[in-house]
Amino acid sequence: MFIRKTQTKAGKKDPYFTYRLVQNVRDGQRIRQQTLLNLGTHFEIEKSDWTLLCSRILQLLKKDSPLFALQCSETVEAKAKYLVEKLTDREAQLIAKGSRIMLPKGDFEPVDVNQSETIRGRSVGVETVALWAMQTLGLGDSLERHGLNRVQRQAIIGSIVGRMADPGSERRTRTWLQKRSALGELIDFDYQQMGGNQLDRASDALVAQQEKIEADLSQKALTLFQLQPTVTLYDLTNTYFEGEAKGIPEARRGHSKEQRNDRPLLTLALVLDGSGWVWRSQVFAGNVIESKTLSPMLEDLRVPVEAPVVLDQGVATEENLQWLRQQGRTYLVVSRQRQRSFPADGSVTKVATASGHEVQLLKEERRDGEVVLYCRSEQREEKERARHQLSAERLIQELQKLHDGLGSPGKTKTLEGVHQRIGRLKQRYSRAAQHYRIQVLPDDQKPQNAKAVTWESQPQPGFKATHPGVCCLRSNLAHWDEPQMWQTYVTLTELEAVFRSLKSELGLRPIYHQITKRAQGHLFLSVLAYQLVHLIRTRLREAKINASWDTLRAELNAHSRVTNVYRRIDGATLHVRHNLSPTPDQKQIYQTLGIEAAGSIKKTVVPVAK
Repeated sequence: MFIRKTQTKAGKKDPYFTYRLVQNVRDGQRIRQQTLLNLGTHFEIEKSDWTLLCSRILQLLKKDSPLFALQCSETVEAKAKYLVEKLTDREAQLIAKGSRIMLPKGDFEPVDVNQSETIRGRSVGVETVALWAMQTLGLGDSLERHGLNRVQRQAIIGSIVGRMADPGSERRTRTWLQKRSALGELIDFDYQQMGGNQLDRASDALVAQQEKIEADLSQKALTLFQLQPTVTLYDLTNTYFEGEAKGIPEARRGHSKEQRNDRPLLTLALVLDGSGWVWRSQVFAGNVIESKTLSPMLEDLRVPVEAPVVLDQGVATEENLQWLRQQGRTYLVVSRQRQRSFPADGSVTKVATASGHEVQLLKEERRDGEVVLYCRSEQREEKERARHQLSAERLIQELQKLHDGLGSPGKTKTLEGVHQRIGRLKQRYSRAAQHYRIQVLPDDQKPQNAKAVTWESQPQPGFKATHPGVCCLRSNLAHWDEPQMWQTYVTLTELEAVFRSLKSELGLRPIYHQITKRAQGHLFLSVLAYQLVHLIRTRLREAKINASWDTLRAELNAHSRVTNVYRRIDGATLHVRHNLSPTPDQKQIYQTLGIEAAGSIKKTVVPVAK
């Protein structure tokens, strides 16, 4: 296909030029030129863009159009789409007359545009990037290698992608797969025929191979990104059950990190490297003592002894530190000492954070070979000071309301009732309450009642209120300097970000199951979904795309696959199944990940019923 400029002379008039869209066609043993469209005497596209215009027209006419269009100017793109419409209209007209032109590799149908509709919109965006991540990490191969059959593998793929796109219970995932997602089309699996318990049974098979699958993914991450396990991060979180979970011995009541102490809990422990990759996960009882979980977890891993272990204060007990030293391991931990301090003397090292704030560091060596690093963060100081002030303001407001109510009918007045109210306030605003001296004065005329509630600020040294932004680290890495110790500690925030993502973005909480292996499967599916999300976000960050998964998911979920239904001129119904064109943001994500188009165009003709 090409554009031809032709000189024309009519009678005595001056010659003029016309432009035509032409294609070469074979006519027996010779090649002749066939005019597809007369483009008129005024053709606004520059000659240098004619080849690009024809290429774009051919691309638009192809049945299986690529996901990414040729890079054209707005003028060329608009002209290409206009000419494709003209070509399509002319094809339909010629068919109606019993003849047709020979459009290149096109598939044209004469239809009544007044009788058309768009149906069966299904999401395709998250599904596409999730399948790319699975293939990159070799998850499907790992599932097959460890004995899971095709139906089990497809059910697990559906569960993981559902957790990424629309996190919730397994029942919700099944509804999403059957009614709102095009995943089944992309992997050639009919989720409509999937039984009610098929996701759960596949989850059972997955949990049985959990350790092997985690080992496969860890090894793949090492080779894929040339990672070196230089740092080992370890921490725990918990999630709660909806229901009593009486059939799960590990479901115990304990301290809930989501303040759901009214529900039985289950604890998830993770071991990660410094870049945020999960090496190992394990489920413990809801009331497990965090400090008792370290040695069984690390003993199962083949982490090099020289890799420092970074721990939060919940795990950094003296017993665990002694065990690490006996194993010949080095560590960097958050000190468990309750009193905060920052020495007034000593050499202070200043470093800048990624956000441009200043951190002051002071290292102190001890006789036992350990070093202590005192840290004071400017940014953290602002946050903690603001939190303390807000907590104190709310405490004072509640105390004032309690005091004012002593003179109002229907309010709490007895000494016992007032003390109970104050006790609840101290529990609710514990960080602020410890810095106030609160007194209740009895009524002289009615000693059983209170006449006043008073409070006085008495800041206690060594707490956040008096030392905001201060923390203390311990380590046996005496040869490390202050900036290196601080930067290694900062990696612990990566682990906190993992737990936030698992809970808020990937459906870790709550758990609806009432069987142990099903609850374990729920948690492991969330961990696998995190691994895929982490891979996606790691690649996108390399291209300066730093959006959260919530933001990426919202953008990708808007990319759909639809069916256009038309009435043909012969009375039959034409169904065309295809993806919507991606938005610029969606296209940028796909291009960054190197993803080709997912889901081909499918045409179905339903003949007229006789």
